[in-house]
Amino acid sequence: MGQVAALVVEVLAELYEVPGGAFGGYACFGGEYGVLGSVGCGGSGESARTALSIHCVAVNASCIDGGATYAEAVPKLWNETIEEHRRAVRDTVLDTTAVLVTERGLRSVTMSKIAEESGIGRATLYKYFPDVESIMTAWHEEQVAGHLRELAALRDGTGSAGERLRAVLEAFALIQQRRHGHGPELGALLHRGDHVAGAEQHLHRFLSELLAEGVRAGDIRDDVSPDELATYSLHALAAAGVLPSKAAARRLVSVTLAGLRPTTAE
Repeated sequence: MGQVAALVVEVLAELYEVPGGAFGGYACFGGEYGVLGSVGCGGSGESARTALSIHCVAVNASCIDGGATYAEAVPKLWNETIEEHRRAVRDTVLDTTAVLVTERGLRSVTMSKIAEESGIGRATLYKYFPDVESIMTAWHEEQVAGHLRELAALRDGTGSAGERLRAVLEAFALIQQRRHGHGPELGALLHRGDHVAGAEQHLHRFLSELLAEGVRAGDIRDDVSPDELATYSLHALAAAGVLPSKAAARRLVSVTLAGLRPTTAE
C-alpha cells in the first residue's frame, strides 16, 4: 500500500474506531455523501451509503489506489494535514479534560467520559494518553509554556525597564491568582512535574535580567543583586494566589515594586 494511502487509512481508522485493515486494499470516498465505503474504485453511491459511519471526511471524491507506490516521500501537504488532525484531537482532549476536572474533581473524571465529551472513542483516546493524570499534566505543560510566552512578550515590549517590570510582575501575580483555583489535589499533581521547575528557572533568569536593566537605568536599587531581587519578587507575588480579587493582586505588585526601588539617602 502506498505511503499516502497508509496514512489516510491510519487517520480514518482512528476516526471510525476500526482497525486500519478493515478498509481493505482500496479506500474510496463518496464525494456526495462524504463517507467511507469499503468498495473498489468506481464504487457506486449506493455502496458508499452502506459505509461504516455517517461522519463526514474532508477528502476529495477520488479513490486512492492501495497498490500504488510512491518513488518520493509522502507529500508535505498530507503530512501537515494528518499532523493538524492529531493536534486538533489532542487539543480537544486537553481542553475537555480540564473543564471536566474543574467541574467534577480529578478523581471523578474517567477516560470514558473524556472520550465521550471529546467526540472520540476510548481506543483513540488511549492512543494519545494512558490516564487522566497524564492528560492534565500535558494540559498544564501547555498552560505554563503559554504563560512564559506571555511574560516574555511583556518583558520585550515597549517602555522603560521599570514599566516593563511592572507589566511582567502584574501578569505573574494574576497568573498566580488563577492557579489558586486548581484545588489542593489537582495543584499537587500539576506542580510536581519537571516542567514546573524548568519554567521557574527560566522565569527567574529573565526577571533577573530585566531587574539588571532597571538597575542600569536607575529604576531599581543597586544595593541588592538582581538575582536576589528576582527571588524576593517571585516569592512575594506567590501570595497573590490567596488574594480575593485582581485589585488586591495589583496592590501586592505595588508593594513589591516599592521594595525594589532605590533607597533614599538619609
